[in-house]
Amino acid sequence: MTTRKRLGNRGETAAAAYLQQKGYAFIEANWRRNQGEFDLIMRQDEILIFVEVRTRTGGLEAALESITPRKRQILEQLAYLYLEEHNLDCDWRIDVIAVSPTTQKTAQIEHIENALDW
Repeated sequence: MTTRKRLGNRGETAAAAYLQQKGYAFIEANWRRNQGEFDLIMRQDEILIFVEVRTRTGGLEAALESITPRKRQILEQLAYLYLEEHNLDCDWRIDVIAVSPTTQKTAQIEHIENALDW
C-alpha cells in the first residue's frame, strides 16, 4: 500500500470516528462508481450524508482547497446516482471533512456541512 493510500485511509478512519462521536450512524465506506467515489456515507437522524474526506499533511487549508467546483459537480452527480440505485427518496447533503494528521494517533479535523453551498 502506498504512503498516500495509508494517509487517506487514516483520514477516513479519523473522519468516521469523529462523525460517530457526533451521533452520526455509519452506512457505508468507499462507495465507488465509474464517475468517482464517496469516502463515507452516514446518516444523521433522517438525513443521508455523503462525505468527502480530504487528508493533507500540509494542513486543513490545503485539504479544503482541493475541493474544486468540478469536484463538487461530480459529488452531486454521485449523490443522485446513489439515491437512484438505492431507490431512496430522502433528505440528503454532501459534507466535506478536512483532516490534517498532527501525530501518529491524532489529527486536526474541520467539518463543512452542506458543502455544495460552501
